[in-house]
Amino acid sequence: MILNIDPTELQEHARAAFIGMAIGDALGATVEFMTPQEIAAKYGIFKEMVGGGWLRLKPGQVTDDTEMALCIARAVSKNQGWSREAIAQQFAAWLKSRPVDCGDTCRKGIRAFMLHGTLEVPYNQWDGGNGAAMRMLPAALLSLPDTELMKKYALEQARLTHHQALSDAACICLGTLLHQILQGASKNSLRREVDGFVTRFPSFCFEPYRGLATGYIVDTMQTVFHWFFRTKNFEDCLVGTVNQGADADTTGAICGMLAGAYYGLESIPRRWLKKMDSKLLNELEEHADRLVMASPAGRFF
Repeated sequence: MILNIDPTELQEHARAAFIGMAIGDALGATVEFMTPQEIAAKYGIFKEMVGGGWLRLKPGQVTDDTEMALCIARAVSKNQGWSREAIAQQFAAWLKSRPVDCGDTCRKGIRAFMLHGTLEVPYNQWDGGNGAAMRMLPAALLSLPDTELMKKYALEQARLTHHQALSDAACICLGTLLHQILQGASKNSLRREVDGFVTRFPSFCFEPYRGLATGYIVDTMQTVFHWFFRTKNFEDCLVGTVNQGADADTTGAICGMLAGAYYGLESIPRRWLKKMDSKLLNELEEHADRLVMASPAGRFF
């Protein structure tokens, strides 16, 4: 096990992944459920953190994408290690707090735990939403750079609410990409990884890009792949992604975590950071540090 990146740089890029996820979530939430045509008519190119949207959010306010990832990070911190039950307890406490938004499949899975102690929902081919993939970052950071450990964490967190083959595959793919990015992989190397993934799971083929960005995991990942590989900086990646509309908070969150990990903190526009709650940003950074320090990679620090 050899890390190809300086420990200090690794920590900085892990922080950028967490912050990038929250920024993508907050930016995209404004235009969630809008079409690209509606976004263009109202904003031209949408690229400012203005809040609003169907949830009537404050500028910089995050939704379930960031909140559920934080639940996992908090569970790891409180339990001092990985525990499906600790994560499920955090999810339950979060749902009881009446969050601003929660997907139907997530809600159903959390309620199954609250009522029956269920830690893995039954397989359901119709549960192909993106709710498990959007919260993958803590599992990827805690397992770095152990691929098998990442797969274990990925599926355990996913199946608390989502148990479906394409959802599982997307979670593992995201974890793999995050591991590679945080070890210094090039875009060409990452593209080869995704091409191999598409060969194994042809549903995720994103060329030609169909322009769909719904909550279906296939549409979500096609949008993420398209904009991550088409653009050359954090802002362009996020702007392109959220202007597709539809499930823009989640496509934004996933692109944000990948682009943040790849480009680093300095790539994130200051004007967006200024709109975010400072306490939230501090907590995201603290969890990024803790997760990396608790990972197998932490021995290099």
